[in-house]
Amino acid sequence: MFELSYPEPWVVQKFIPAVTKGDKRIILLDGEAVGAINRVPAKGETRSNMHVGGRAEAIEMSERDQEICDRIGPALSERGLIFVGIDVIGDYLTEINVTSPTGVQEVRRFGGADISALFWDWVEGRLEKD
Repeated sequence: MFELSYPEPWVVQKFIPAVTKGDKRIILLDGEAVGAINRVPAKGETRSNMHVGGRAEAIEMSERDQEICDRIGPALSERGLIFVGIDVIGDYLTEINVTSPTGVQEVRRFGGADISALFWDWVEGRLEKD
């Protein structure tokens, strides 16, 4: 039997070789995809997070990316998860980030949506409804 050496829960993820080409960060606002970037790992690294040396690149969402967003977006919105960053490696959803969905500045820098403005427009729209 396998015994854990720490009392905290563990999260284990299968290694997906396509990560060498990057992982796509897709930002969803109220369940709808509003922008994406590709985060490419630094040489000799498999993690593509920008705080560990990954670099952002412009990228278009694929049909599979949109399918993932269409499938999970409504559930995120229903749960009140309004501002979310998901990670997609190859054809697989690998993470749902609800506390620190980075990539907003990079999406805008590469000519995508001004997600900050979209977010505040959404907030103001909600305030007007209430």
